[in-house]
Amino acid sequence: MKLNLPTALTWLRIVVIPLLLAVYPLPPEWLSLEGRNLVAMGLFVGAAVTDWLDGWLARKLHQTSTFGAFLDPVADKLLVAAALIVLVDIERTSAWIAAVIIGREIAISALREWMARLGHSRNVAVNLLGKIKTVAQMIAIPMLLFNDPLFGVSMQTTGSVLIVIAAILTLVSMGYYLRLASPQLQSVDHDERA
Repeated sequence: MKLNLPTALTWLRIVVIPLLLAVYPLPPEWLSLEGRNLVAMGLFVGAAVTDWLDGWLARKLHQTSTFGAFLDPVADKLLVAAALIVLVDIERTSAWIAAVIIGREIAISALREWMARLGHSRNVAVNLLGKIKTVAQMIAIPMLLFNDPLFGVSMQTTGSVLIVIAAILTLVSMGYYLRLASPQLQSVDHDERA
């Protein structure tokens, strides 16, 4: 595997994950709570920016690769899962929200893999609903990590509302993908019974 700039940025996003997990356990004398909030939010936002940047660079520099296309969504899901675990640990979001979002990502990844094996991967390609869900959670997570009011806006309240919206959209989009895949899944089930 040849390492190019877009793939290096994707790997960088994965490297950020243990750093994000290590921020809040730091002793208060090393970094205040406000400092930890700022560092965690900065790490997450920086990693999220690399998600956009690696895709843009891959297209611009004609450096797309099968491995890069595989690794990019894996890095995204790992980053979001780690951030949600941190938010549950520091009691800024509910465990059910993290479970819904992480569980959906695992289920839909497995469904996409299964559909690709059947030759129907286009049936479960990313759609607008999934993109809106992603935008909601990618805005909510840094707000919840930052936690302090900003320009008179409560980041905690706004982030909490957005993460609930993201969780609801997560369930709706999962239902949508399952409905799209249903004919192929039913035909496989029928073939196995025959």
